Amino acid sequence: MVTTRIEAVAVACSDASEICGDNIYHIEPLNSEDSKKLFLSRAFGSKDASCPTELEDEMNKILKKCGGLPLAIVSIGSLLASYKSAEHKDMWDRVCKSISYHMDTNPTLDGMRQILTLSYDHLPYHLKGCMMYLSIFPEDFLINKDRLVYRWIAEGLVEEKRGMTLLEVAEAYYEELVSRGMINPAGEIISHVYGAVETCRVHDLMLEVMVSKSLEANFVSLIGGQYDGMSYDTIRRLSVHAGGQRPKESPSNKDSPSKKTKESTSKKMVKKNDLKDINVQHVRSLSMFQLEGNKLLDRLGEFTLLRVLDLEDCKGVENKHMSHICRMYLLRYLSLRGTDISVLPTKVCDLEHLQTLDVRATGLARLPETLIKLEKLERLFFSQKDVWSTMWKPPQGLWKMKALREVGWVLLEDDAVEVAQEVGELENLQRLSIYVDCERPNGPKVLEELALSLSKTHSLRSLDMGTMSYEANALNFLLELPSPPRLLRFLRIAGGIDKLPNWVESLTYLVEFHMSWAHFIDDQLFGVLCKLPNLKSIWMQRNCYTGRELVARTAHNFPALRNLRGTCDQEMPRVYKFEEGSMTKLEKLSLNFDNWSEKSIVGIEHLTSLKEVQLAGKRGNPALDQTLELLKAESGRHPNHFTVGVKYD
Repeated sequence: MVTTRIEAVAVACSDASEICGDNIYHIEPLNSEDSKKLFLSRAFGSKDASCPTELEDEMNKILKKCGGLPLAIVSIGSLLASYKSAEHKDMWDRVCKSISYHMDTNPTLDGMRQILTLSYDHLPYHLKGCMMYLSIFPEDFLINKDRLVYRWIAEGLVEEKRGMTLLEVAEAYYEELVSRGMINPAGEIISHVYGAVETCRVHDLMLEVMVSKSLEANFVSLIGGQYDGMSYDTIRRLSVHAGGQRPKESPSNKDSPSKKTKESTSKKMVKKNDLKDINVQHVRSLSMFQLEGNKLLDRLGEFTLLRVLDLEDCKGVENKHMSHICRMYLLRYLSLRGTDISVLPTKVCDLEHLQTLDVRATGLARLPETLIKLEKLERLFFSQKDVWSTMWKPPQGLWKMKALREVGWVLLEDDAVEVAQEVGELENLQRLSIYVDCERPNGPKVLEELALSLSKTHSLRSLDMGTMSYEANALNFLLELPSPPRLLRFLRIAGGIDKLPNWVESLTYLVEFHMSWAHFIDDQLFGVLCKLPNLKSIWMQRNCYTGRELVARTAHNFPALRNLRGTCDQEMPRVYKFEEGSMTKLEKLSLNFDNWSEKSIVGIEHLTSLKEVQLAGKRGNPALDQTLELLKAESGRHPNHFTVGVKYD
């Protein structure tokens, strides 16, 4: 299936014998009733809300002008959400007249672009820069929320507010742009270490408007892809895109609102094809989406004013480039994630302003000890590609890194008593992934000190606690935690432990729980977790539960649980059983049958809120095939008619 906004493309993609249109489906606009429901949901928070009588005429005029186009309705509804009382009638009238002008003069996509421009023009000043910043990312690019907000901070786009951290302010910006319909949430990527990671996208029409605004203001400079051959007098934020051909017309000229703007914009641009002619001395941020590399990488030594260097997944990055990067003394955000570098020089400590260092999935086998000199570093992520056991072994002096908020992955061995103590001095720590390998004589002392330190991390929101050992009680030290981090929203326990610690029941803010290698039986798992008031997601990983039957009992009502996932590929449990009254809020169930022939699900009809079942396993597994047929039959009888899917390994 091909989707397009261009009729000629649709015709070209259709079978030659069907160009009469039988193979082309034209999406119809919303009818008046659905248009009104969508508008009310955006402007007043609910499709069942009522519009004040004084605003009804304006609302009807607006809906008529939007012509059933969902994006137009969402954009205008979100814009007017801040003006929903009758006293703002004049604002509604002005917006209605603006729509009328643009849709009457350009009753096609150009009019739609102008409506989106209207939404942008009504943004508060502090959000306009954050919105234009999205033009850095290619069309349809899946944007990690954390990647975005921390880049905003590093670029100085987030204003300080009394009583709030910069991260809290940045996240408030993000939520406001989502609520206004300018950014579209794109679901969550589930990480077994950090849980749900939020992502977002920008509608392609909105992105066109943002690109136009950015180029017009010289806010962002784009090269490569459809922008191939363009360069600028002064470049501050440079984004390199992949592939494509140079457009016949500059995007900044294409959508400019007036002839005057077109003329002034064109003067700023000089058509050039050779990257060696680009002046990079004023560049503050460099983003590389041309993943096979670019000639600009050989000029990294000229980027002396960089604050943001984002080379995620760029295969052209080599060890020879690291010496240049270590001389970018103003860097605040550095991502080399997914690159092939195998050396991080000791001089990385010279980047004294660095706030984010992401070297996950690289060729690095270790980090230099000088890293602890980065006292402004807030986020540190390290892992080696295809070698899960490679982790950061912090030296003594970790306590100096007072700014640390997020760290993964850390390994404490039996000689790390002092480092285990220093973990407790990181007062700002909110996300921690830490493993222990303490089987030798000094190991118990390390675990004792780590337990004390975890009791001091009062700001901790996310904890991934694991062990390198296969011992059945390797994580029993968690049972003796003097005081747990009570603000935890995510908890993962990966290793042998006799039972869930008693303090887990006190985690009233916990939203997500993952577990592996615990070898639990009977009610050791559900009997504790069912009491948590805000727990929405459970992920049972390898060897989490090894009893024959895993039963969600009537007493296990789980007041908030929406998602249950069992991805272990082991034989046990053979039966997943749901009693009447259990998990009454569960909406999604995901289970792995692998190639085990005795797996089954019993009592699926008792999951009254169920919307989706997703199975996985080997093709030809009779237990999987039988369960699929039973689920499809039960779906027809279920009040929600839940969907059933399967992914074959």
